[in-house]
Amino acid sequence: MSNPRNFIGYGKNDYKVTWPNNAKLALQFVLNYEEGGENCVLNGDKHSETFLSEIIGAKAIKDRHMNMESIYEYGSRRGFWRIYNKFVERKLPLTIFGVGLALQQNNEICSAIKESNFEIVSHGYRWIDYQFVDETTEKEHILKSYNIIKEIFGKYYDKLKQR
Repeated sequence: MSNPRNFIGYGKNDYKVTWPNNAKLALQFVLNYEEGGENCVLNGDKHSETFLSEIIGAKAIKDRHMNMESIYEYGSRRGFWRIYNKFVERKLPLTIFGVGLALQQNNEICSAIKESNFEIVSHGYRWIDYQFVDETTEKEHILKSYNIIKEIFGKYYDKLKQR
């Protein structure tokens, strides 16, 4: 049986990583920001989100799915700010995996990301399942997200490059 996945890894060979200053642990804190980029009829989608949700077995609804919308809105209305405040208070770095469409819909959060000097990384244009999205659309979405982030955080990126 031929399977292209790698289930072996390094096998019996020990792999030694040496971190700067002989640190024993390397951490990266990441916050996904996707609120407003999910499948939603308000975004022009045929149905509500079903795949990327805390609702196990969510069914597609062709009208607004108020439970699903509420789950996603929590992140932008409160969840982001709880995490943001703790990281700023402790002066900890944070990477934001931002969905382009979601970032476009919340100027206050984008301003906070810039002011805090958090790193911003594209997490796609939409927070959807890209498994069966055609290559042309996927490329368009990658460029859209890149351009949105460049437009919103352009000067911020220039600052990062100078570090």
